[in-house]
Amino acid sequence: MKRYILPSLKLTLVFIILTAVIFPLLIAAVGKLTPGQGKGETVTVNGKVVGYANIGQKFTEDKYFWSRPSAVDYNAAGSAGSNKGPSNPDYLKTVQDRIDTFLVHNPGIKKEEIPAELVTASGSGLDPDLSPAAAKVQAKRIAAVRHLDESKILALVDQQTVKPLLGFMGPEKVNVLKLNVALDEMK
Repeated sequence: MKRYILPSLKLTLVFIILTAVIFPLLIAAVGKLTPGQGKGETVTVNGKVVGYANIGQKFTEDKYFWSRPSAVDYNAAGSAGSNKGPSNPDYLKTVQDRIDTFLVHNPGIKKEEIPAELVTASGSGLDPDLSPAAAKVQAKRIAAVRHLDESKILALVDQQTVKPLLGFMGPEKVNVLKLNVALDEMK
């Protein structure tokens, strides 16, 4: 019996050191090489932090691009989805209310033209990005409110669009916070 216990204890100790010490230190070191040094990428305007690029924020003014809806009201401490299925009457009413609100604020857009991500919450409730199509469908509203040419807004969306990693890993996306900061910086 002693012959089996001692090797088991040694193996357990080796794996504790690997998984509880070496692996976390390796991940922390990799995090230090990322934007924000592992603490998240902050977005600053005039030396003031206005938000984090990797956490969705609520934008409701017509002069800004709206973010994807959040089931947790953009509370990073309570990241979660709604857990309501696509046939749940409460969920369907919430989505319909979002569609109605979007149509009121974006006249001239048809219901079929609204990307699903603008009326459905993400799994985390904190998605900071939109597809270029979801950003572009809002361009007419923003151009009208800001008295700008719509083509300038569309060009800004194209400029802020991030291509997939290595050209094929993931979809194209636009960070809403960065897009709105760039929008405010437009002359």
